[in-house]
Amino acid sequence: MRRRTVRRARLLAVTVAAATLQATPAPAAVGPPDGVITWGASAYRIGDSTADRGYRMVVHTSAGGRDPRVRLSNAFGDRPVTFDSVYAGLQLKGADLVHGSNRRLTFDGEASTVVEPGSTVYSDPLPGSLPAGSDLVVSLHTPDAAGPVTGHGMALQTSYATQGDHTAEESGAHWTDTIGSWFYLDAVSVRTPGATGAVAALGDSITDGWHSTGDRNRRWPDYLARRLQKAHTTVKGVADEGISSNKVLADGGGPSALNRLDRDVLSQPGVRTVFLFEGVNDLKAHSGVTAQDLVGGYRQIVDRAHDAGKCVVVSTIAPFKGWSEWDPPAEAVRQQVNDFIRGHREEFDGVTDFDRVLRSPYDPERMLPFLDGGDHIHPNDKGMQAMADSVDLNSLECDRR
Repeated sequence: MRRRTVRRARLLAVTVAAATLQATPAPAAVGPPDGVITWGASAYRIGDSTADRGYRMVVHTSAGGRDPRVRLSNAFGDRPVTFDSVYAGLQLKGADLVHGSNRRLTFDGEASTVVEPGSTVYSDPLPGSLPAGSDLVVSLHTPDAAGPVTGHGMALQTSYATQGDHTAEESGAHWTDTIGSWFYLDAVSVRTPGATGAVAALGDSITDGWHSTGDRNRRWPDYLARRLQKAHTTVKGVADEGISSNKVLADGGGPSALNRLDRDVLSQPGVRTVFLFEGVNDLKAHSGVTAQDLVGGYRQIVDRAHDAGKCVVVSTIAPFKGWSEWDPPAEAVRQQVNDFIRGHREEFDGVTDFDRVLRSPYDPERMLPFLDGGDHIHPNDKGMQAMADSVDLNSLECDRR
């Protein structure tokens, strides 16, 4: 009986949320939004496009607000991509949407848009409110897409695909192909009260959530977002800009942090603070990268973020002994970098010590087994939560405007 009551309460909640999205039309807006990013995922090339394909993608919001807008990306395409139908609604279950929530998005007042190679485009605001912690569903159709496709490969979230245009349908009947990536969609923003800001987590596969439980939003930035919603803070938005295998200095798992900083972080609306947790992929397995090299990369990110009016919180590099590419020289560099971060706090707007949170007291070069996802480099759900719980929320409030 209790389960039935809880289920009814949940259905009522999403129905109320859907109703809030049904408001009077607002004027179309062109260009970057003036609000705050509520969801983000770094884009890179994830394969080749398919014509007449529809994608129904589930994303989980952080900050709540009004008039959501989505950003579509063709950053890694080699030809224009046409989106002739894009809708947004709220997830009921699987590919099914809450009745009455699915509505068409427009672009400069038009139902379709063409995104040039290397470019992104924002939708017009969709009138209504979007609560924090919503499962927003963006459905889009590409009639003649070809060539490289831009997206985010490791979503850790079940989404859906189909042939043909079924974007307007609330039913998931035609959305029978399950997918584990986000295609073309790389950001959602909302309008919020003027003081509200966001933090963008710039990182690698640990930030991307590998070894956290899929479909449960248990990446460490997700846990951080839930903390922020309950806290007395003006920072409410969280953008997870992690890419598996990513490096600070060199391209590989997507463009390097230095090469993607502008698009993935600095261009996002409302970002007040950059949370930099990256570097393990640079130094492992006889890479030849020195502590000075990595510190130099950090300093470039800090300088560019500061020039853009953003604050930077940096974390120490977590232990990874037991991972196949660990060796004593890489460990020595990791220790040198961490010593620098702890000893030069004045160069950053805040420091978080994920190394200290995750390491074993019996072997500081290893992750504590209780927090280890099993491969000795990626934390499990408990490790992800421990990381988020260790972040000083006051450090995210920093303001350089």
